[in-house]
Amino acid sequence: MAHKGEMMTLKSAGDGAQLSAYHVTPFGDKKGGLVLVQEIFGVTDHIKDLCDGFAADGYEVVAPSLYDREETGFQATYSDEDIARSLKLQQATGYDHVKGDIQAAIDFLHTRNNLRVHITGYCYGGSVAWVAACRCTGLTSAAGYYGRHIIDHVEEEPQCETILHFGEQDKAIPMEWVRDIEAAHPDIRVYVYDADHGFNSDRRANYDEDATQQARERTLELFEMADL
Repeated sequence: MAHKGEMMTLKSAGDGAQLSAYHVTPFGDKKGGLVLVQEIFGVTDHIKDLCDGFAADGYEVVAPSLYDREETGFQATYSDEDIARSLKLQQATGYDHVKGDIQAAIDFLHTRNNLRVHITGYCYGGSVAWVAACRCTGLTSAAGYYGRHIIDHVEEEPQCETILHFGEQDKAIPMEWVRDIEAAHPDIRVYVYDADHGFNSDRRANYDEDATQQARERTLELFEMADL
């Protein structure tokens, strides 16, 4: 299936680095803007499909390629070899550039009819969404999916309404961490599903249709309520 958007270039608001990004405009009436943050595997066809899906719901979406400083346009499969490469790139990229990189995407969307801008992300992107909610300006809401490194930034405080999604069967994110996040931020809605890490990806064996649908409904509800 052909994707509905196209690649563009963002200039990081931090160090001025050039980042490629997938950009797709709404298919109908425009509800707002959305920064959608990649898994560890890069801005893959799966990420573009997710962007297209949110565009169908009325959002103008930008998905920045956060690994471009290390390897431009990186995309990986779910093979063991590619997982190892992806993890190495994620570790090299880290979180130092999150504020500047995500701010560039937020600012771009704000120039498009002064949109309210939301953020969501998956895996590495779930942690990035949390950090961005804490450090960036101009976000209306944030929804993070199974961000393993949120616990490392649990002392930071989101500056917009935020929800988090986790899988109870996720061995990479112990439920103890999830409870610690809840305890540190009792005002944040934390949803736990009977699912594994990566449950939102229909490319993976861990895909869970029910959890994906329920989490998506809650995420869209967050965006819509935050816009009121």
